[in-house]
Formats: sequence, C-alpha cells, structure tokens
Amino acid sequence: MTPRFDLIGMVVSDMAASLAFYRRLGLDIPAESDGLPHVEAVLPGGLRIAWDTEDTIRSFDPSWTAPTGEGRRDLAFLCDSPAEVDALYAELTAAGHTGHLKPWDAFWGQRYAVVLDPDGGGVSLFAPSDPAA
Repeated sequence: MTPRFDLIGMVVSDMAASLAFYRRLGLDIPAESDGLPHVEAVLPGGLRIAWDTEDTIRSFDPSWTAPTGEGRRDLAFLCDSPAEVDALYAELTAAGHTGHLKPWDAFWGQRYAVVLDPDGGGVSLFAPSDPAA
C-alpha cells in the first residue's frame, strides 16, 4: 500500500469567520456548516480541505496549544488573470481581512498578493503576469 496525500487540515478559532473567508475564495461550503466543530470540502481533483475548531482538537489532544507567530501555513489560490488577483485582494481587504502583501508583479513572472485568513494564515493569490506565457 502506498499512502496518498488526501487532506489539508486547519485549526480555527472562529469556524464561521474562517468559512466565510474561504467561501469568498470560491470554496463550496454550505452555510449550515458555520456552527459545526469539523467541516470538510472536496476540492477540484478530489483533494479535501478541513477545518476543526480549537475545542475539537483539544477533545482528543488535551495538551494542544495554538501555535504563535506567522508563517506556520500558507495556501495559494491560482487566479485567472492579474486583474483577478487585484480584484480579489481588494474584495477581501474591503471585507475586513488583513492584507499582508499588496498585489505586485513578482520577479518570477506572476502577479502576486497575500491576504491573512481570520486565524492569521497566509493565503497567496497569484496569476501568471502574462497569461499567454
């Protein structure tokens, strides 16, 4: 048997706030999930993403403590165009989410930006600078 990568798990302090953020990024998460202690969504290609409240984690790991500091995890969302990177960054920051890196043309050939999710995790937004390339 060969193990296969199947799920990205995140621990959140406010399930509803986290799910609202990821819905804005296009993930299909039912509204009735906001009050649940564990939520999963299937991503294109079959990979799953899951959110667990801090209380859920402590229910089976009483010694768990929330990590501190930045850069503990990052997710990245491919956008259709550089303009979509800019628009999505503007939408998320207008909704009150913290912008970490404003959209810029990165030296590696992408329009790139970073917004922090409600738990401080970095979420990169990117698109090829030249979509024809």
